[in-house]
Amino acid sequence: MMGAPSMMIPRAWIGGLITVSLAFATVEWAHAAASLTEQPLFTAGQDGYHTYRIPALLVTPRGTVLAFCEGRKTGTGDHGDLDLLLKRSTDGGRTWSAQQIVYEEGGDAKITIGNPCPVVDARTGTIWLPFCRDNKQVLITSSRDEGRTWSPPREISDTARKPDWDWVATGPGIGIQLTRGPHAGRLVIPSDHKRTLAGKQLEWNSHMLFSDDGGQSWQLGQPIQTGGNECQIIERADGSLLVNTRMQGNFEGYRGIATSTDGGVTWSAIEQEKSLPCPKCQASLLRYSPELLLFSNPHPPASTDGKPSGARVRMTVRLSRDDGRTWPVAKVLHAGPAAYSSLARLADGTILCLYEGGEQRPYEALRLARFPLEWLTTDGE
Repeated sequence: MMGAPSMMIPRAWIGGLITVSLAFATVEWAHAAASLTEQPLFTAGQDGYHTYRIPALLVTPRGTVLAFCEGRKTGTGDHGDLDLLLKRSTDGGRTWSAQQIVYEEGGDAKITIGNPCPVVDARTGTIWLPFCRDNKQVLITSSRDEGRTWSPPREISDTARKPDWDWVATGPGIGIQLTRGPHAGRLVIPSDHKRTLAGKQLEWNSHMLFSDDGGQSWQLGQPIQTGGNECQIIERADGSLLVNTRMQGNFEGYRGIATSTDGGVTWSAIEQEKSLPCPKCQASLLRYSPELLLFSNPHPPASTDGKPSGARVRMTVRLSRDDGRTWPVAKVLHAGPAAYSSLARLADGTILCLYEGGEQRPYEALRLARFPLEWLTTDGE
């Protein structure tokens, strides 16, 4: 989120030895300047779930780190018995709470609960968490105690989707709160949908949900034309919004971008972003500071024909110094299989990236990477 924060967060201590407790195991590492450290946060086959997917990482104004994901009980598929899960950290991601269920249908119901996309209202501290039920209904829950407890979910489908949409999803990733201009304070949730046109042709589009009353009610922005899917947004220095989206219909092999000058209600047509190859996969976009943006996604080697490969490998973090117009800095976070990701920034400037990754396949674990900005901007590992 751009601009000066509404409240100051105490600096986290980052020197010396860090001890991380995870699922009854302790991992220790020495934290040196410009170093990268990692830990598995959710591991496939543990704690009652076959697979963990779809990360969403949020840091609250008080510094609590919230790591959301889908817990998939019986397999890796997008549909089935899926629950919405959370782990919390109050020490900058060094140690974590036990896994908690934010919402489930109960029993062995083959109901898909997922696509978390949290946003925090910096004015009140309330955390809003939109999510989807079977990609047909949009629900929302909230927490006023740093994610310890959550309100009973309420359905907002009437104002968060169109009747002719076959499928709808919030995020995944995070929402933002606007800080500039006439829409300052607005909460914005990146989303997407698909519908069937004549001749059974599918149309994919990204869109936004937004709230101007602190999350009490939600409105639907106009579809972003055309072909967009999972997306993330940032607020630029001039108050406009930039959306960066996975492409389903056109521009395949690359990301798509569009801009809004009315707080996310209407958007320019999507343009191809050829500096950001993408293997049909979600990505993360984050405002690091007033001058810098961060972006993460899989960046596979080019195919033999020179076109981007479709493989989900090589999780890469990029940096922009011009509000996302160019991305001159890039560094590979994980060279092996990798897919979805979510970036966050601590008050001391440390960067966190929760991403799907493994050695043989992308969905072996949700791994938490931790590194300073210097790791990204200097050569070497």
